[in-house]
Amino acid sequence: MSGDGTRCVHAGRTDEPRPGEPLHAGPVLASAYHLGPPDGDLPVDFYGRSANPTWRALESAIGSLDGGHTLLFSSGMAAIATLLRLAARPGSAIVLPADGYYLARALAADELAPFGVEVREVPTAGPWPEGVFDGATLVLLETPSNPGLDVCDLAELSPRVHAAGALLAVDNTTATPLGQSPIELGTDIVVGSDTKALSGHSDVVLGHLTCASEELAQRLAVMRNRGGGVPGPFEVWLAHRGLGTLDLRLTRQAQNAEALATALLEHPGVRGVRWPGLPSDPSYAVASRQMRRFGGVLAFELPDAAATSRFIEASALVASTTSFGGLTTTADRRARWGDQVAPGFLRLSVGCEDTDDLVTDVLSAITQAVPSQP
Repeated sequence: MSGDGTRCVHAGRTDEPRPGEPLHAGPVLASAYHLGPPDGDLPVDFYGRSANPTWRALESAIGSLDGGHTLLFSSGMAAIATLLRLAARPGSAIVLPADGYYLARALAADELAPFGVEVREVPTAGPWPEGVFDGATLVLLETPSNPGLDVCDLAELSPRVHAAGALLAVDNTTATPLGQSPIELGTDIVVGSDTKALSGHSDVVLGHLTCASEELAQRLAVMRNRGGGVPGPFEVWLAHRGLGTLDLRLTRQAQNAEALATALLEHPGVRGVRWPGLPSDPSYAVASRQMRRFGGVLAFELPDAAATSRFIEASALVASTTSFGGLTTTADRRARWGDQVAPGFLRLSVGCEDTDDLVTDVLSAITQAVPSQP
C-alpha cells in the first residue's frame, strides 16, 4: 500500500474488523494495565507512564509515515525538551534556527546555556557558515520555518552535520509526514507537533519524535519515562482517528493555499506573501526538490497591527488563534509572541472551506481592513 490516502486510513491498525465492534477501537484507559506479577518479568503495560497499547497503535502509524521509530509525547514542546536534554553537554553546542519556534529557543537560552551549553542560532535560509557545526551535539532545523516559511536544503546540510559528529533533527510540523520525509534526506530525528495538522481537528495537544535508529528511540523512551512527558490515551486515540483524513485535509488545504497566495499577490493592500509553492517564493527552488506537498500554511503582511485586527473582525471565515493545521482557516499575528517579524505579519493556516468562498471572504476582509490603497 503506497498511496497516501490508503496509508493514512490504515496506518497503525492491525486488528481484523469484527462484527459488532468499531473499526477503530476506543482508547485503553483502565488501571488494570498497572498490574503485574509480584516477582519475575513484568508485562509491557505494567505502568501507565511507561507504555500503553493506544500509544503503540499511533506510534506505529506515525512511524510508518515518517519512516522510523516513533515515540509520542504530551506535546510538541515536550518532545523538543526531551530532545534538547538528550544533546545537552557542558562545553558542547546546540544549533537552532534563529527564526524557528520561539519557545524552543527560549528553553535553550534560559535553561541550557547556564549549564555551559553554547546555543548557536542561524536563520533557516542561511547562510550556514563554515564551522557552525563544530563541537555541536545537535542541530535542530525547522523547514518550512514557522512562521516565515523559509526552507533549508536537508540533503545538502545532513552530511555536513554528520561530518561534525552531531545529530540532525528536523521539526516537520508545518510540512507533515505527507509533505516531506526528512529521514529519507538524511535526518536522524523528526519532530512533530501533532496538535497541528496530523490530528487536524483542533482538539488535541500532542507531539512525537521519530528516530531513524531504533537504539536512539530506546534511549529517548527511557528519557520520556523519567521526565514524565507522556500523552493521555484519549488524546492519542483522537489523534489516530484524525490521522485517517490527513491526506484529504492536506489536499484541500494546499488547494486553498495556492488559490489564496496567488490572489494575495495581486491585492494592493498586501505585501510579503510567502508560500513555498509559489514559483516566485524565495523557498520555491529548494522546496520543489524536497517537498511532495507545499502545505496549507501561508504568510503575508498588512500595513500594521491595527489592520490585522480589522481583517479578523471583517472576515466571516477566519478565526484568530495561535495554533494551526485544523479544518477552520485561522490567522495569528506572530509579532505578539516576540517573533522577529513586522507588526502586520500574519501567518494564515488555511482550512478546508470551499475555495471560492474562502478566497472571496479573505480578499473582502483585507479590502475592508486596508481601505486606503494606492
